[in-house]
Amino acid sequence: MSSAHETHDHGASHGSLKSYLIGFVLAVVLTVVPFMMAMNGYFTPGTTAAIVLGIAVVQILVHLVYFLHLDPKSEGGWNILALIFTVIILAIVLAGSIWVMHHLDTNMMPMYMSPEDVRNLP
Repeated sequence: MSSAHETHDHGASHGSLKSYLIGFVLAVVLTVVPFMMAMNGYFTPGTTAAIVLGIAVVQILVHLVYFLHLDPKSEGGWNILALIFTVIILAIVLAGSIWVMHHLDTNMMPMYMSPEDVRNLP
């Protein structure tokens, strides 16, 4: 006799109410803290931007672990490998784009004019 309902256990955890609540609280805290820092001006704009970017990376990790259940055990580690590959490709594309735009800006500037002269043009 075969069962009409097959079980498919891939070894991946689907999370519990406790893990979802922990993830939610962490996400809220990691959203409110940078917002308050930016609104109240506790630091210089450069320092605030660096701290907000750091907290954003931490928040991405919180979402990956608590809501997407991305850990080395799920799918035999292939999900982590795909994530690492994606991050590397995105870094290459982003760095390459910034490099190209910087060189275009540098090469399009007239040789006899300084950036200050360009700003003073009518």
